[in-house]
Amino acid sequence: MSRPTVVLAMHDGLERAAYRPAHRARLAAVADVADWRPLARWDDERADDLLGSADVLLTHWGCPHLDGAVLERAPRLRLVAHTAGTVKGEGLAMLDRVVLERGVVVTSCAVANAVPVAEYALAAVLWANKGVLAARERQRGHDTPGWRARGWRVGNWGQRVGLVGASMVGRHLIELLRPFRLDVAVYDPFLSAEEAAALGVEKVEDLTELCRSVDVLSIHAPLLEATRGLVGAEQLAALRDGATVVNTARAPVVDQAALTDELVAGRLDAVLDVTDPEPLPEGHVLLGLPNVVVTPHVAGSSGTELGRLAECAIAEVERFAAGRPPAHPVTLEAWDRLA
Repeated sequence: MSRPTVVLAMHDGLERAAYRPAHRARLAAVADVADWRPLARWDDERADDLLGSADVLLTHWGCPHLDGAVLERAPRLRLVAHTAGTVKGEGLAMLDRVVLERGVVVTSCAVANAVPVAEYALAAVLWANKGVLAARERQRGHDTPGWRARGWRVGNWGQRVGLVGASMVGRHLIELLRPFRLDVAVYDPFLSAEEAAALGVEKVEDLTELCRSVDVLSIHAPLLEATRGLVGAEQLAALRDGATVVNTARAPVVDQAALTDELVAGRLDAVLDVTDPEPLPEGHVLLGLPNVVVTPHVAGSSGTELGRLAECAIAEVERFAAGRPPAHPVTLEAWDRLA
């Protein structure tokens, strides 16, 4: 096709951090950007003109909700290239499935955003196996149940790590864990035995059984109705004394009240990048526990890592301009399993 016209839709000002000069030059080589100032609202006075000219919407965090009414104002729209991961999810829905039903191609950079999340989880797993939180408290003069329970199991040789979900993040974490002498097991009903074998992990059919056998449990399942509270009181009680729960996915996948009880008792440790609510209110019990690290949803792309997202999205625009199929499409077939 001729050079497509690109319109940006995201938080106003985000475009400056999201697309550096090299990204802008790369995009300009294959497309015309109608206005580098993004649409942050569909009632922007520029919206009708920009939407009417758009062959491509280049979206990011803060894109206003895209539905059928917006499509009526964008008759030329053929591609939504999302410079982030989540396009559909509780409180985060960027678009309705009608966008796909009307034939607009939608792409996601979830595969790129999975990289820093998996890196964060890797660091958490390695620190957890070293018993870092309990060791810190011992240095402060506090005798912790977690330290006593771990005993000889401290270290990153031969430890068993359980992953809940073979998602993009989960699979990338498996690759990052490969150089270490760790035993990795996965619970995921959608993971076939053949896929597990190819990944070099053990597929465990029962989540509670997985919990009974691991030193670290890392959460990588999407938040769906079927996964809400997936890791509940029964599964948490099955974890060994001194085990660590790492959650970089969505807080409601784990029963936070049940987890809090275990953490207050000192039986488990936790590294939580997601909580409910988010952020936790000042003075919340989880913020003051010596066996818990809470971070404010920082595992995903930030700072320099936004460049990886930009490269992913711009590559999709390049493929579109060249008449090639997308590399990372969002499909109707996968819609119900998307977060």
